Amino acid sequence: MQANSRPVSSRQQQVHQDLPRLVRRHLESRWQRPPHSLTSEVRDSLANALAQDSPLVLDSFCGTGHSTRLLARDHPDCTVIGVDKSAARLSRHGERDGDNYRLLRAQCEEVWAWLADQGVQLQAHYLLYPNPWPKPAQLKRRVQGHPGFPLLLKLGGRLELRCNWRVYAEEFGVALAIAGQRPAVAVVAVVDDGEPLSLFERKYRDSGHTLWRCTAQVTCHG
Repeated sequence: MQANSRPVSSRQQQVHQDLPRLVRRHLESRWQRPPHSLTSEVRDSLANALAQDSPLVLDSFCGTGHSTRLLARDHPDCTVIGVDKSAARLSRHGERDGDNYRLLRAQCEEVWAWLADQGVQLQAHYLLYPNPWPKPAQLKRRVQGHPGFPLLLKLGGRLELRCNWRVYAEEFGVALAIAGQRPAVAVVAVVDDGEPLSLFERKYRDSGHTLWRCTAQVTCHG
């Protein structure tokens, strides 16, 4: 990736006024996802990961899986699963260089739903630089505005979102607070000689963007 990315541009300069109402509505209902939406291959791979009987780390929206590889290196005692819907992005991962991670092609929200149905509790869950959907009318396409947002609570663990748009991180924090969590929003400290956690993180850092992190130790799994 070349370091020539433009910062997120949006008419929306603060938390969307409809977010609290939308989050509460989703928390009070159950997402009616399409039945049998995951392929049998993905379900089998998830079941196999659970059978490893090791703590589970989820890397949602993993893109090429670069971040999944690094998370597996940093969590050697865990099974790390990277999920992305794009076959083209996943195909650029190359050869796997570790035994404790796998990459799956699927919609992230559908994987969250399947894991929640199994009663899975994650060790950690990373959402690194998801599509910001910056137009105000696109709120429902952001993670915090999607009906699958409550599934993040059911999966538990240390939840971490990173993005290059302050409003997105603040909205995610507001959504978590409405759900009874204690989120922390801060600038991501990525030093020049450090190793960014994802390719997007490297691109945005080298383009001079301010990077944001929202974290929470999810304690309510209802």
